[in-house]
Amino acid sequence: MGLVTLAVITVAQTQHRILSHFPNVAFNVVAIAASQGGLRAISEILSALPASFPAAIIIVQHLYPSCPSYMAEILSRRTALHVKQATSGDLLRPGVVYVPVPNFHLVVKPDGTLSLSDRAKVNFVRPSADILFRSVATSYQARAIAVVLSGKDSDGALGVLTIKKYGGIAIAQDKSSCECFGMPQAAINTGKIDFILNPQAIGSTLLNLVAESAA
Repeated sequence: MGLVTLAVITVAQTQHRILSHFPNVAFNVVAIAASQGGLRAISEILSALPASFPAAIIIVQHLYPSCPSYMAEILSRRTALHVKQATSGDLLRPGVVYVPVPNFHLVVKPDGTLSLSDRAKVNFVRPSADILFRSVATSYQARAIAVVLSGKDSDGALGVLTIKKYGGIAIAQDKSSCECFGMPQAAINTGKIDFILNPQAIGSTLLNLVAESAA
């Protein structure tokens, strides 16, 4: 058996491991990025999703690096989904929301597990949306959705390009509902955003894209 054939088999086996524990839906992972003003938007989106939502959700929120995060506790009171702080080795599962650890990048590995990384900041932040989006895109390809919410600067825009390169969907929050429009504007400026919506409409769109595609 040649090296090329072995490589193809290995990739196929890895993809099977990633997808086998998800239901038969079009999208397996929703990656959400936010900064200033983003917590309210995240809460509105998650409150619209049922406990049976058949995709995993990973959140990157720019956090103060030296302060503990209470995001899991806050969001747990606002959604029927299971919310947990991400840990290295977590296998992404449907109906679970993974929130960031302050001062660590969130990375999705090719086997569908999460990794926390303290490598250098990207766009002056850690965790970085670009890091998360790129890892989700390469691991889940056309089964990934990226959502860019309220926040300053441009984190997430380059990651959106990678999401679209691999066939995924990209969503940005609209200006009228944003506290800070920098991040969504940068994502929109790529020309690759599929939907520009307020948080309530983002929630219903995720339901349409993910839950209603179940076989």
